[in-house]
Amino acid sequence: MNGPVVVGVDRSSSALAAVSAAAQEASLRGVELRVVHAFLWPAMHAPPGSSPLGPLTGALHETVEQIVTDAVERARGQAADLHVSYAVIAGEASTVLQAQSRTAQLLVVGHRGSGGFAELLLGSTAVHLSAQARCPVMVVRGRPDPAGPVLVAVDGSPQGQSAIAFAFTEAALRGIDLIALHAWSTWTDHGEHPLGHPVDLVELVGDVDRLRREEEQVLAEALSGHRDQHPGVTVRPRLVRGRTRPALIEASTDAQLMVVGARGHGAFTGLLMGSVSRAALHHAHCPVTVVRSDL
Repeated sequence: MNGPVVVGVDRSSSALAAVSAAAQEASLRGVELRVVHAFLWPAMHAPPGSSPLGPLTGALHETVEQIVTDAVERARGQAADLHVSYAVIAGEASTVLQAQSRTAQLLVVGHRGSGGFAELLLGSTAVHLSAQARCPVMVVRGRPDPAGPVLVAVDGSPQGQSAIAFAFTEAALRGIDLIALHAWSTWTDHGEHPLGHPVDLVELVGDVDRLRREEEQVLAEALSGHRDQHPGVTVRPRLVRGRTRPALIEASTDAQLMVVGARGHGAFTGLLMGSVSRAALHHAHCPVTVVRSDL
């Protein structure tokens, strides 16, 4: 896809961090960076698009102009040859950015905002965009390790393949290693049980080493086709016995970027956002990109 990288900006410091990350992504891809500021006129909810009240004037104009100017200057400071455009659009932040995502190859936002981006992670905006945007969504948070790898969560499901593909591409663009983490446990909460209780698979199989080998195979098969497409990427498979969420959060301490799928393969596959992706958005120590499988 040749669309731009889009970054949502407001007056928050996290928005400027998002601009820096977005500028890097656009530069690596050789595409345009589009800076978007969404705003609402006081005491009214304007629909996305041109302002129904005419051009911005007075203090509001000065505020918006400063927000956009700071963002554009930050982006050009990251990459002098980067083509940067901008747009100021009336509307709710999540609605505006979701519309922008239809033509973007990546949407980038900060982990906290002000005004239209208030309560980005504590509220519903980040979850909404990660679940509904028409392109992958990067939420810039934490303190990424500049020498660290890309980290991708592997669950072995078909829905997770899009996230793995994105992670391989990111590692190739950045020229860094890829850690593919697959967590497993002998306990499952979605197996069949007469009483509806979690099932200890050791009771059924009787061989924990066999279970481990099967999980190793799941991880290897999930990566096999992507290795062929990106032979220059050094992949470090990591099999962890334990719960997925804490294992990923711990691994993110040393990562540049974490990549997760929007859905898992457990009992809640019908939800637009799985528990792993939600946990990553709230607790990861580095930026997180959520990749939907149906894009």
